[in-house]
Amino acid sequence: MTSFTHDTAPTQYAEGGGIRFAYRRFGRPGRPPLVFFQHFMGTLDDHDPALSDAFADDREVILFDNAGVASSGGTVPDTIEAMARDAITFTGALGLSTIDVVGHSMGGLEVALARPDLVRRLVLVGTGPRGGEGVGARLAWVGELFTRTYERQEDMWLPILFAPTRTSQAAGRAYVERITARADRDTPVSGQSIAAQRAAIAAYGTVKDPSYAHLKGLELPVLVVNGTDDIVIPTINSYILQQFLPDAELILYPDAGHGSHFQYPGLFVRHARIFLDD
Repeated sequence: MTSFTHDTAPTQYAEGGGIRFAYRRFGRPGRPPLVFFQHFMGTLDDHDPALSDAFADDREVILFDNAGVASSGGTVPDTIEAMARDAITFTGALGLSTIDVVGHSMGGLEVALARPDLVRRLVLVGTGPRGGEGVGARLAWVGELFTRTYERQEDMWLPILFAPTRTSQAAGRAYVERITARADRDTPVSGQSIAAQRAAIAAYGTVKDPSYAHLKGLELPVLVVNGTDDIVIPTINSYILQQFLPDAELILYPDAGHGSHFQYPGLFVRHARIFLDD
């Protein structure tokens, strides 16, 4: 077991498919590693140490920047499916044959759909299916929250990831303090990254299939988590995932939004552990 934590694990690099991927890996080896997938405009530093350090007590945790994001090389593709292929390339570069996944918002689901043999168990937080309700469309008005001027850049996540209530905002401020504690910071996301991710999310929402046939063949266990009012990926999409995935559980946290797992880190870790260890 390494002595590294979320805030001290060094940034490492792995080459795959002509891309130099930045990642941090720490925790106790021996079980399938838990790989975290990041949200729109997220970097290595936007993952929550309250989650990764807790999971690292008894398993390896891997945080990474996908192609073109922050410290990773390459360019961000303009489809979610292509981002998933890049993530699969990253896991191959590390020599991983089996992983568990915590996917926040984008990417994790498509990796499992493309490579169900790679993913053992899948946790989806604030995620919508391809062609889901309001997926992509919400960025038109939520997008203004991403472009405001904030006292510090990380304060952007307060109105985006948390509900506008006193209790949720207090939890959000605690989250911001946790993610800004690390001394050596990841590279900020580039304009190319932001534009490509925005285009990918918009395209992902336009492919409509009311039967959600692509979900019905994914037989691995899935835990779907969200807040009661997700303004980025409307919460109804979590219910859609639970209804159409063959083996899915659903948990909705009260007074919470797109970052519900950051608002309830202890509860989320307990729920996810029950699911992952089953």
